[in-house]
Amino acid sequence: MIKDSRRLPLADWQLEDSDRLKAIFQKKRGALKLTQEKIAAELGDGVTQGAVSHFMNRRTALSLRAAAVFARMLEVPVAEFSPVLAEQLERLSSSLTPPQGSLPPKDPDPTAPTASTPLPAGDDVKAVDDKYAFIPQYDARAAAGLGSENPHVEIRATLAFKRDWLRAKGANPQNLIVIYAEGESMWPTISDRDVMLIDRSKIEPTNKQIYVLVGAEKGAIVKRLIQTPIGDWILRSDNNEGGGNPDRVISRSEFNEHRILGRVIWRGGDL
Repeated sequence: MIKDSRRLPLADWQLEDSDRLKAIFQKKRGALKLTQEKIAAELGDGVTQGAVSHFMNRRTALSLRAAAVFARMLEVPVAEFSPVLAEQLERLSSSLTPPQGSLPPKDPDPTAPTASTPLPAGDDVKAVDDKYAFIPQYDARAAAGLGSENPHVEIRATLAFKRDWLRAKGANPQNLIVIYAEGESMWPTISDRDVMLIDRSKIEPTNKQIYVLVGAEKGAIVKRLIQTPIGDWILRSDNNEGGGNPDRVISRSEFNEHRILGRVIWRGGDL
C-alpha cells in the first residue's frame, strides 16, 4: 500500500490570510510589545512559538480560535486579516438565531452525538471553534464508476462538523477532507454528487469498508473493499442492478499500484 504523508495544501485565500496577518504583526508588535511567545501562551493547549510562526508563514491555516486570539492581541477585527473567516463566522452565527416565538427542535436522544447541531449564537469565536471543526472542502471528485481525474484541485470552502461527533467516530479533524462522489455505482449508499467526509489516516484496508482509492490509470474511485480468503481484495460497487458494475479482484501485488486516499466515514446529499 502506498502511503501519502503530504501535508494538505493551503488555499489561495488562506495564503493571503497568512500574509496579511504577518504584515499586521510586524507593524504592531513594537507598540503592543507583542512576541510570538506571548501569542502562543494565549492560544494555550501546548501551542509553541513555532506553531505561531507557521500561521504567519504560509504553513498552517488559521482556525477560528486562532483568528480570535490574533485579533484580540493585535487589536484588530478578524476581517482585517481574514475576510473569509470573518464572513463565515457572521454567516454561521446569524443563520442560527431562531425566530421569535419559535420552539427549539425536539431531539429524540440529546446525549447522542450528531454530525451537526446549532452553533452558538453571537460573535463568540472561541465558542464556535471549540464546538465545531471546519473541514476543508476540495473541488475534487471520486468516481463511483470507472474513475475520475483531478489534475487540478482547489479548496472551495469548509464544512462544519461537531467535534464531539468526530471524537465519537475516532476522527481527528486534521486528518479529514471533504470531496464529492460522481456516478451511481455506489447507490443507494452513496449517490452522484454526494458530499463525502474522508479520513486520510485510514489508509490500511478493512474488510467491507468504503474507501477512496487513487490509481495511475483510472484516477480517483470510491468502492467497498472486500477481502477474499486468500488475502486478495475485491473492489465492489453497492449498486449491482443489471450487472453493470461487476466486482474487480485485485491481487496483493496489484494492490500496491493503488493508493488509498482514505476511508469514507460520512456522506451527505439529497434524498
